[in-house]
Amino acid sequence: MNNPPQWSLPLLALCAVLALAGCDTSELQPWHTDILEHEYSSDTAGEIDNLEDYLRLESAVFTEMEQRIYAHAATGPAQALERYSRGSFADPELRQPNWNRTFMLDHDAPQAAVLLLHGMSDSPYSLRALGQALQQRGFAVLGLRMPGHGTIPSGLLDLRWQDMAAVVRLGMQYLAQRTPDKPLYIIGYSTGAALALDYVLDNAGAGETATAQPAVSRLVLISPAIGVSPAAALAKWSRRLAELPGLERLAWLDIEPEFDPYKYNSFATNAAEQVYELTQSVGHRLANRAPTAPPLPPMLILKSTVDATVSNNAVVDRLLMKLPPERDELVVFDINRVAANHSLLVKDPGPFTARMIADQQLPFTFTLVTNSNANSRAVAAYTKAPYAAGHSRTEYLGLNWPAGVFSLSHVALPFPANDALYGQRRPERSRQIFLGQQAMQGERGVLKIPGDFLLRLRHNPFYEYQKERVLQWLQ
Repeated sequence: MNNPPQWSLPLLALCAVLALAGCDTSELQPWHTDILEHEYSSDTAGEIDNLEDYLRLESAVFTEMEQRIYAHAATGPAQALERYSRGSFADPELRQPNWNRTFMLDHDAPQAAVLLLHGMSDSPYSLRALGQALQQRGFAVLGLRMPGHGTIPSGLLDLRWQDMAAVVRLGMQYLAQRTPDKPLYIIGYSTGAALALDYVLDNAGAGETATAQPAVSRLVLISPAIGVSPAAALAKWSRRLAELPGLERLAWLDIEPEFDPYKYNSFATNAAEQVYELTQSVGHRLANRAPTAPPLPPMLILKSTVDATVSNNAVVDRLLMKLPPERDELVVFDINRVAANHSLLVKDPGPFTARMIADQQLPFTFTLVTNSNANSRAVAAYTKAPYAAGHSRTEYLGLNWPAGVFSLSHVALPFPANDALYGQRRPERSRQIFLGQQAMQGERGVLKIPGDFLLRLRHNPFYEYQKERVLQWLQ
């Protein structure tokens, strides 16, 4: 049988995209189509050269959103679950401060400073809980809002990853000035982890030149976007087709109701393109680093073994294997081996964890958080030293898999089980929408909420263990 020509697969993919566009009946709302003019971009970068200027621009863009979106949105019982309806259960202003905005958690005598970088389509809320824990332990913490985020989904239409990288530099400069002679750390979640790597790679390449930025002492990467689906490379073609009349919906991979106060449910095609381009840039620089290049900061990486967004193997092969030996650690959370029926698994992550335990060539520490035995929901952490042939330390955590939970997810790791929005139980007397562990059943197609939204775990049952690992790493 002859192999198909190289152009056939992209053509078939394009046809599929066009067919799906024709079937999509989701209506574009003002928050999908209106562009906020005050948002930071490369066009305004020359005028914004410090964080104070960026925050003034951020205030302007929130004021513009209020005038152009909220002022014209309907209110009342019919809009009770709509994010862009003032006074609704999903209104971000119900909770103060509004965690969609950049926040600073100060300390009177900080031992160090930490920059928090959220993921694509997220907001600073993603790392809020960790930031508050760090502040309590003596850190000054800056949670940055990335351009295009925390406002309306259309902010993702024209966003460039270089815009986000520029704001990271502003944040680091601010912390260096605010906490002189103190260590500086970055914690990045998902795309924020890739931005953290972009920063340290640029800094290592700059050496002692005038372009060098404040140095990072250590990194924490949570669900890091190191490798994403190759299909993301097609996003740029879909985005270009969206410029044609009648194909505007191709600018969106997902058009969903907006009921999450701190995260967009709709996802722009351009956002996928920017994540892909960023990971390609980071991967290329990691692969081509000279042996004599300055070492990157030590890294603690935390990840679920099952992740529908980013790749496990990329974290190991494209990142950790490129770093100096015996400095870094990978902590992975396994599936619940008691609850997950192997015959129903699409792909068991067992081969990946088996490789991590058995491979004697791995130059980093590896910790697997999994069931303590085949019949118990209790979990333990099994730690293997660099270049070892098996685990050498076992720590029983005193934690259990919750009933009905078969795994973590890409989005679960940063959020504690008591999170008021995504947690295990709805807080008492709360007026805000609750999007955590749900127990809703009925016929499909009845609710506007996608089925995978209800299925996906959005908090980390082992968050307390993870939090302590992060605090130990930075102290």
